[in-house]
Amino acid sequence: MTQNIETTKEASHDAGPGQVDDARRTPDGSGPTARGPVDRYFLISKRGSTVAREVRGGLTTFMAMAYILLLNPLLLSGADVNGHHLPHAALITSTALAAAVVTLAMGFIGKVPLALAAGLSVAGVVSTQVAPHMTWPQAMGMCVIYGAVIVLLVVSGLREAVMNAIPLPLKHGITVGIGLFIALIGLVNAGFVGVGSASSPVQLGAGPTQHLTGWPVLIFCVTLLTIFMLQARKFPGAILIGIVFGTVLAMIVQGVLHLKPDAWGTNVPQLPKSPVSMPDFSLIGHVSFGGWGNIGVMTVGVIVFTLVLAGFFDAMATIIGVGSEAGLADSQGRMPGLSKALFIDGAGGMIGGSVGGSGQTVFIESATGVGEGARTGLASVITGLLFASALFITPIASIVPAQAASAALVVIGSMMITNVRHIDWTDRAVAIPVFLTIVLMPFTYGITPGVGAGVIAYCAIKGAQGKWRDPSVLMWILAVVFVAYFAMNPIQSWLGAK
Repeated sequence: MTQNIETTKEASHDAGPGQVDDARRTPDGSGPTARGPVDRYFLISKRGSTVAREVRGGLTTFMAMAYILLLNPLLLSGADVNGHHLPHAALITSTALAAAVVTLAMGFIGKVPLALAAGLSVAGVVSTQVAPHMTWPQAMGMCVIYGAVIVLLVVSGLREAVMNAIPLPLKHGITVGIGLFIALIGLVNAGFVGVGSASSPVQLGAGPTQHLTGWPVLIFCVTLLTIFMLQARKFPGAILIGIVFGTVLAMIVQGVLHLKPDAWGTNVPQLPKSPVSMPDFSLIGHVSFGGWGNIGVMTVGVIVFTLVLAGFFDAMATIIGVGSEAGLADSQGRMPGLSKALFIDGAGGMIGGSVGGSGQTVFIESATGVGEGARTGLASVITGLLFASALFITPIASIVPAQAASAALVVIGSMMITNVRHIDWTDRAVAIPVFLTIVLMPFTYGITPGVGAGVIAYCAIKGAQGKWRDPSVLMWILAVVFVAYFAMNPIQSWLGAK
């Protein structure tokens, strides 16, 4: 379990994750003393947190995720749907509404600090592989179907069984791999790391000179160092303060230098002309099932399989990583109330499709709120309410530049990799699958390939050792599924030839 680095005055007794200091226990020392109905409902004291810390965590998570309000509509509006593009304002409304609904559900029902929004991996498949071949309602019908499949897997108990079947060392590896992955996401989004040449796939800086260039990158560096220095000083709310400081500094730079909007990416740090905007609900409820004869049943099956895999394992790995970081997992890496969280995540695909915003999934940026001390669903309620308010105040939500939010991702990545200390690197049967899990997440820029490689390697090595029974039956089934996942292209080619 990762160490709780939150050291606010509210936690001055150094209670670890999921622990409660003696000052908040009942007189007989048997448990925490709840401080009201909100505390009791969300188990705030029981999990060693406070209302103030949950609010701060929820706000931090929203600030780290706010980019999705612009990025998801940008991605989906580029989809060529029968010769026309979708209205940008309507996509913003659908993105905010879906995120608000599923995140509030996760807070009130799941009671865990996990926020959801449109999954970019799902949106990428929808915009490039689905929408160009069918109507938008049909594409959203695909999202509803994949969400329904995941919900059925949850109701049957299979999804939770799969999560519990994964060996603990692999779960630690998933957490570490996600830490490196989100740190890389932060570095790339900030322009600190970019795409290089054939001889150097990645490089320092996003330009051809292999140097850091531009004021936005400087804002990222200053914000990152500010958060690290505040953490080292054990300053309460270090991540949130760092993001706010970076945003204010970026606004000053933009106001003085008048940089081109594309220098900042999706969010330009400047005061909007109007702080409010009216939502456009024109895409909500436009869902269609069937009418896919022009693309073939086999293609539909492949698309649904791809969406299910992306939604299933990306969310699974994220829940494991963030749950472990929050101290919600037990000694075997199992979380209380896991089935509810998994159900809501699956329902996110159905809800996102029904409102026209693509499938919703748990966001790794939830770790930023956890880093600020969030341990309960109250943080998700705060994040969900902020997404709901974004229906009307999208211009304000777009002030935070990607460079400031990206610094928080790198900080959280540095926190999550501390799980590496729980791995027995002397046991090669464990070390090799864990190594593949860790490195393939950042190196392939995706979570599912890392999980898949780790599962396959674990089963193969145990089989080579003659320990066929060590991996559970579910692990062997997962290994076969992931082999099919990695061999998807030749399988499709073979089926096409048939």
